[in-house]
Amino acid sequence: MAAVVAATALSGCYVVPMQPIGQVTPPAQAIAVMPAGPVAQTFTARLYPSNAEAAPYGTVAGVVTNDMNGRGHFSAVIGGEQFQGEATRVAGSQRGGIANASGTRGGILSCRYTMNSATLGTGSCVLNSGPAFTMHIGD
Repeated sequence: MAAVVAATALSGCYVVPMQPIGQVTPPAQAIAVMPAGPVAQTFTARLYPSNAEAAPYGTVAGVVTNDMNGRGHFSAVIGGEQFQGEATRVAGSQRGGIANASGTRGGILSCRYTMNSATLGTGSCVLNSGPAFTMHIGD
């Protein structure tokens, strides 16, 4: 009896193709996925006074953002003056670099550094007015 009920219920059903017969569905287009490229890294930079002129400023916090293409951006605030600039690798060196920044009140900060690993480095910075700092890069 169940077979008769099932046959009766399904007798009104038929299969309808989704596309006209003879038409070929083109293959789905491939999507090219390009790598995003190197991701920038941001490091802290700490500048410690290394002469009497720098002592009044105490420890200075800075930020270095490496764009992973041999250069980056450098910023710090010293004595209320905001410094912004660039950091670049020394030509022919895999580890050495130079960072220079200009201040909002006309000061100039010049730094030389060496990366001891991919995330840690040391160096020194001098303000054009004389204060000198020892710099540590990384956490």
